[in-house]
Amino acid sequence: MKKIMVAVGSIRRPKLDGVSAAIATVAKLLDSGATFEITGIEVPSGVGHTPLSRADLMAGARNRAEALRMIAEESKSPWAYFVGVEGGFDVAHVADKRYVFLESWAYVLDTSGRGAFGQSGAVQVPEPLARAVVDEGVELSIAVDKFAGCQGIRDARGAWGVITRDLVTRQESFRMAVINAFAPFYNAPTFRSADTKSRAS
Repeated sequence: MKKIMVAVGSIRRPKLDGVSAAIATVAKLLDSGATFEITGIEVPSGVGHTPLSRADLMAGARNRAEALRMIAEESKSPWAYFVGVEGGFDVAHVADKRYVFLESWAYVLDTSGRGAFGQSGAVQVPEPLARAVVDEGVELSIAVDKFAGCQGIRDARGAWGVITRDLVTRQESFRMAVINAFAPFYNAPTFRSADTKSRAS
């Protein structure tokens, strides 16, 4: 059976597990006659330790995927897909009030250079946690440990788990982001149709 290799730009367990779960969901849609193997490699995001905008979250995910593609080209690695995932905050101002949201983003790139973004959704961040990260510059992994009174939350349930009482974990947020980023690959006819209509109008 054909094996398709997927590189992920992190060695963090929630990220790898989230990508693995996403691949398990979409594998048959991508190639029903193949098995998939995932490899984690730590690469830089090119953004701050805790992104504070949607633009930085998207850039971080894309930078990780593109770094993996460069590694593959230099080392002649057999990876077919390159997945970058990034978590952090998006700060919005509505009617003179600040809202801070926790989001997870993914970017999937293939060997041809085709790429796509996906997002997990968002949950509003409690003000004390938002203040520590956004206003005081504390890294999210440190701030959420202090906020929840635990250690090592980043490598387990994550801030998502703390905020949602584990209804949505960090792993689950990355799973959803990756499924969404893969949509143009496993549902290519729909996207080609949309592109054709857009060019015709």
